[in-house]
Amino acid sequence: MARQTDVRPIVRLRSTAGTGYTYVTRKNRRNDPDRLVLRKYDPVVRRHVEFREAR
Repeated sequence: MARQTDVRPIVRLRSTAGTGYTYVTRKNRRNDPDRLVLRKYDPVVRRHVEFREAR
């Protein structure tokens, strides 16, 4: 199973608003070796918040 050592692993982005809402995406390890932080829409609180990579 080469999925774990893949250049583009599947990551889960969890909302920092504490709602438990998540997005699932892929990231490039060469471009983003650190944990991913994106500002996306959380439909539970109905506003844009930061989503951080959860492992």
